[in-house]
Amino acid sequence: MGDPKEITTLQATTIIISTIIGVGVLPLPLFAVRAGETGAPLVTLLGILLAATGLFILTYLGMRHPQKTIITYSHDIIGKWLGRFCSIFVIVFFYILTGLAAREFGEVVVSAVLRETPLEVTVLVMLLLACISCRNNINVFSYIHNFYVPIILAPGLIIVAFSLKNSNLLYLRPIIGNNFQDMAAGTLTISALFQGAFIITLIIPSMKKPAKALKASFWGIFVSGGLYLLIVIATVSVFGSEEIKQIFWPTLELARTTSLPGNILQRLDVIFLAVWVTAVFTTLFSSYYLTIHSIKELCNLKDHKMLTYFILPFVFIFAMLPQNIVQMYKVIQDIGRAGLVITFLYPGLLLLIDVFKGWRKKRSVVQKS
Repeated sequence: MGDPKEITTLQATTIIISTIIGVGVLPLPLFAVRAGETGAPLVTLLGILLAATGLFILTYLGMRHPQKTIITYSHDIIGKWLGRFCSIFVIVFFYILTGLAAREFGEVVVSAVLRETPLEVTVLVMLLLACISCRNNINVFSYIHNFYVPIILAPGLIIVAFSLKNSNLLYLRPIIGNNFQDMAAGTLTISALFQGAFIITLIIPSMKKPAKALKASFWGIFVSGGLYLLIVIATVSVFGSEEIKQIFWPTLELARTTSLPGNILQRLDVIFLAVWVTAVFTTLFSSYYLTIHSIKELCNLKDHKMLTYFILPFVFIFAMLPQNIVQMYKVIQDIGRAGLVITFLYPGLLLLIDVFKGWRKKRSVVQKS
């Protein structure tokens, strides 16, 4: 990669955190409750652990090839043509993810804030913002994420902390849900909300110390996963699982019912929405950047800037395809689960082949000597 190696371990951590925490924050408790009823926190925890396993596999793979991203080192592991074929799936998946995130953002803004504004306008504005920001190099990319992380984390933790005064612990019992098949499906859905962590493959080649990438991944998933788990616990303990099933965005409802002590602010949903917009931007920014950078590497281009505006119309068209909000969330869940093949199984398979090839090479050297 042409960028200088300037990304620190802390910056890598903040990129992972701000990429993961995004659009999925709002429907997260609903996904968890549909799968596990009162066992929603357990479903969330299992989803986090599954996502962490995938991220650690991807990080370890990147540490074995610290000069390259998954697009280029896959050629070394499974051959040029098969590597290119698999890389196309990675690119298409993150292109789809970018479009769906933009559409979900538009739906929330039009429903909750700007009711007179056309959906297309809100989606296009957010995509343009991400598109313009993507014209920078990877160091500026890391500074933008670094700047926004405290703005994203602090209000989320404050809302969770103050909402707990309205909680009822009986809503969290029994801890284990009733239907294990639904819980397994829910675990995959929750895990899919962490797929933005795939950005680590782009970060490692630009890190000052690639050997510390695993540390960055651990703290990234620990902080973002911890916040997600706290949000689910707080939402279920305040509303109960049956009421959550009637709400599209339970986290937004939680912010509405939470107030600061002394009635400084009686409703925190306005602040929460402002923070959520920032979180959506950083997530979209990462998935858009990953898409254009991967295309650049697949096509051996010198620069990614020319691609930023080129793919914008295609992302926008895909974002507008779902007919309504219900269909949109069904597509998000289905694509998310299917995407685990790309973000979990594919890196796992690459690592197995890579380790086996390394072991065979070592063995042949020993036999020759």
